[in-house]
Formats: sequence, structure tokens, C-alpha cells
Amino acid sequence: MIEAMFQYEFLRNAFFAGILIGLIAPLLGVFIVVRRSALIADALSHVTLAGIAAGLLLEKKVSVFTSWNPLYIGMGFSVTGSLLIEKLRSVYKHYQELAIPIILSGGIGLSVIFISLADGFNTDLFTYLFGSVSAVSRQDVWIILGIACAVIATIWLLYKELFLLSFDEEYAVASGIRAKTIHFVFIVLVALVIAASMRIVGILLVSSLMTLPVAASIRIAKGFKQALIYSIIFGELSVIAGLFVSYEIDLAPGGTIVMLAVLILLLSILWKKWRRGS
Repeated sequence: MIEAMFQYEFLRNAFFAGILIGLIAPLLGVFIVVRRSALIADALSHVTLAGIAAGLLLEKKVSVFTSWNPLYIGMGFSVTGSLLIEKLRSVYKHYQELAIPIILSGGIGLSVIFISLADGFNTDLFTYLFGSVSAVSRQDVWIILGIACAVIATIWLLYKELFLLSFDEEYAVASGIRAKTIHFVFIVLVALVIAASMRIVGILLVSSLMTLPVAASIRIAKGFKQALIYSIIFGELSVIAGLFVSYEIDLAPGGTIVMLAVLILLLSILWKKWRRGS
């Protein structure tokens, strides 16, 4: 694959996009897991699918949208879904977990409607569902790079606030932290990362990249910062190795990346058991 990367631009695009996604997905995933909101990634991925299906439908039916990238509409849906989750969490104050299945159900319903209106699946939608190395364009790489810069800058500037809100929201609010504003920024970033990651991993598997590396890291890490570092390392290993393996033996990149992440998780569990027994 290394030799082919120098010959084909789409492979370089996929590799650079994969490195960025392997960094930012687990980076946000640590905070999501600590908040016990791992299913939020699934909900937003299905809302993003609805946006992508809507974009492909408009591209097919309306001539004005033929030059539009469906990724933009997917991002718009994802951000809207994230804001609706936060709104529903405030409506159902004592049952905040209801917000996620409500949005997930709505996303699935809209996806089915838009897909049926477009007369079923097509090749473009298939690449969004399961990821495709050849589908990553230079424009996608620039979009992912911009999102990655925003994520890293936000974590750098708001690390203390996000840490406190993740572990003890009541104490954080009592300390004067503007919880609503930070929740808003964080959830929007999560939505953008999910929308951006689907080119490599696919919409149906993107949540795995935000949770599996984190699940592996918390088995062996001795603190939050260490878990953060291990999550990024495991995420990068999964993505880079997954891209190489999928190219060499002609497999779907999304599934390969996720299965390598599962393998890393299993190894971390076995390592923990071995350390306890020794």
C-alpha cells in the first residue's frame, strides 16, 4: 500500500483522513464514555444517515443540488440532532437517557423514508454506510482537518471544564462553569466528528471507533489522562492497520478497522487478567 500511496491520490486522502479520525474520535469518545452516553454516537450516526440520504435524494431529484456534497447536509442533520438531544435532556430532566433513543428512532425513520423516495439503495449510499477508501476526496480531507483542529483546540482550552462536567456535573455547575454552553460546544463537535468519520468507517460503524478504543484503554490505564493517551494510540492502530489490511486483501475498510479495534479490546482484557493473576 505504501508504494501505491505515491501513485494514487485517493489512497493518500484515505490515509491522512484515517490518521485524523483515529485521533479525534477516541479523543471525544473518552469524555462520552465517562459521561455514560456511549449510545449518543449511534443516535447521531443514524441522524447523519438521514441527512446523507436526503442529500442524495436532492442530488437525484433537484438539479440545483447536483454539485453539492451530501456530507454537508449530513453534517447539518447531525448537528441539528445533537442540539435536539440537548433540548430533550432539559425537557426530560428526570429521564434524560430518553433523549438518545428518541433521536435515534427519528433518524432511522427519516433514513428509511428518504431511501424509499430515492428508489432504494445505490452505490453512493453504500459507501456512506460501510466506508470506502476510494470515496475519500481531497475536499473531505480538508473538512476533516478543519474539524480535527476545532476538536483539539476545544479539548486544549476546555479540558478542565469537560473533565469536571464528565465526572461531577453538579460540582462543576456549583464551581461556576457554564455547563450549558460547554455541553453545546461538545455535542456539536461530536456530531461533526461522526459525520466526518463516515467516509472511512461508515455510518453504521462510526460509533465503534469512539467507544472500542476507550473500552480497551480503561482496562489498562491508571488514570484519566493515561486512558486518553491509550485511547488515541489504540484508535490510530485500528485505523492505520485496518486501512493497510483492507487494501492488501480487498476488504471493506470500516469493518476491518472495527474488528481490529475489537481485537485490541480483547487483548487488553486478557492483559488485565494476566496481570492480576501474576
